[in-house]
Amino acid sequence: MSADYQLPLIMGIVNATPDSFSDGGAYDPVAQGLRLIAEGADVLDIGGESTRPGAEPVSAADEIARVVPVIKAIRAEWDGPLSIDTLKPEVARAAFTAGATTWNDVTALTHAPDSLATAAELNAEVILMHMQGEPRTMQAAPRYDDVVAEVEAWLLARAEAAMVAGVAREKIWLDPGIGFGKTLDHNLALIRATERLASHGFPLLMAASRKRFIAALEEREGTPVSDATQRIGGTLAIHLYAARKGARMVRVHDVAAMRQALQLWAALA
Repeated sequence: MSADYQLPLIMGIVNATPDSFSDGGAYDPVAQGLRLIAEGADVLDIGGESTRPGAEPVSAADEIARVVPVIKAIRAEWDGPLSIDTLKPEVARAAFTAGATTWNDVTALTHAPDSLATAAELNAEVILMHMQGEPRTMQAAPRYDDVVAEVEAWLLARAEAAMVAGVAREKIWLDPGIGFGKTLDHNLALIRATERLASHGFPLLMAASRKRFIAALEEREGTPVSDATQRIGGTLAIHLYAARKGARMVRVHDVAAMRQALQLWAALA
């Protein structure tokens, strides 16, 4: 993934899980991944454990059994970047053996004592995401004194820890963790702060696709609340805003719509 790309890279989401908040169990993950590539995905992010609010953890063995065949099958057809969305070092290791190139960790390499060392050993490109709490409880009562300053400081500290452990600076991405232990207002504040969060020399990933706070905003505005598959408009608005403010990659379910929106945005720029 090159941070010199003139438009943000599009990361397509491939859920090899039965319980993802948006599309769990709705498709064959290999076929979905190949479809997203055909639609213009620059990167695929493959996950075998749901991190939706209230999600229960799964074992490393189950997670490996879900993602490794998918990675192998897609790698046989495509030589582009493949990301493993996991918090477990043993899953990351198995995924890299199968052909993954990036480790996307919602805990920013804090889940296990050997997470940082494993990332360095794998020479992995890493995406460090902020999350307050853990998936089962993160939306119970998220609180911050200054959400932007706290998320910013925490991400920079995690980037420093990764570099101390041996991860190359140019391989580190930051993700503010939209929807992970944040209220609607927290999410909006972080999206508005995209330029600030992207100003530290680390490429920024924005990942707000189909998230529940879009429906929460609809409810606040008195409009009918959409389900996850009806939040494409909000998804595009957020990611176009983030692209204008310096995000270098957007993580989405709807690759074709995102690609079209970015192409038109570029033509009008």
